[in-house]
Order: sequence, then C-alpha cells, then structure tokens
Amino acid sequence: MLQPAAIDGLAFARSAATLQGRLGLESLPRLAQSGCSASVLDFVLKGEINERGRPGLRLVVDGSVRLECQRCLDSLDLPLHLVAELQFAASDEEIGAADDDAERILAGREMSITALVEDEVLLALPMVPKHERCGAAMNVESGAQVSAFQALAALKKLNK
Repeated sequence: MLQPAAIDGLAFARSAATLQGRLGLESLPRLAQSGCSASVLDFVLKGEINERGRPGLRLVVDGSVRLECQRCLDSLDLPLHLVAELQFAASDEEIGAADDDAERILAGREMSITALVEDEVLLALPMVPKHERCGAAMNVESGAQVSAFQALAALKKLNK
C-alpha cells in the first residue's frame, strides 16, 4: 500500500487518523548528511486532540541508525525508540510566546511525513556519538597507552 507523502495536519489531527510505515535512508537526505548510514526507521503517526483541546500529532519512531564512534572511529549502531508529542501552532509568534514545554510545530495543509520523522530523529541523535565502552576508552581508563613506537614495532612484525 502506498503512503501519502504529505498530510493536511489539522484535518489529520481532527479525524484522529493513523498512518504507519517504514523509511529507508534513501528518503532521509539530512540524516544521511549527518553521518548516519544503514538505517531503517518504522514510524506510527497519529492525529489527536490533546487534553487542552489543541490539535496535534503523536509520532513514534523505532529503528536504528549507524553512526561513527568519535572515540575509536568504528561504527556504532544506535537503537532508536522515540515518542514525540507535537502540538500545532498557527504562527511562529505563537511558538515563540509559548511558556510551557510542549513541542510545537506549524500546522500546514502539506506537511511532509518524511520531514516530520527526519526532524525528530535528528533531534534525538547524540552530539558526540560514542560507544559506552570501546577499545579507545578502555585503553585510556586502564592507563595503558600505546606509544607510536610500539605501534610501529607491531606493524613491522606483521610485515615479516
């Protein structure tokens, strides 16, 4: 079944519609530019009217992205499970004047589904991706630093 590329945000929320699907990295160019690779993301987008009577969206994203660890430069698979409650706003001024912690987005008639998913995933990525425990961190923690000469000697042994 083909999915729509965009939704009318207010109509989607008012009708409490639900849309689910899967996005690959090829449809998420900003995520690819940020250094992610080999990702597949499953999403569920639900329209809703929140407890204050305001229309919005509930977005759930599951999957994983592959990043580069900034300690050891190996690949790092980062599992993702995020839930975003997005409340619609009529203008940028309304978003700026808000005095609560609700995440607001502009309501539109042509809201891109991939852009919504991509925005939330980009916000969830760590600024400095790194393994909790990787070889580089373990060497620093144990105080066992390999000098450049030791590394060169090891390489020479490999070539023999």
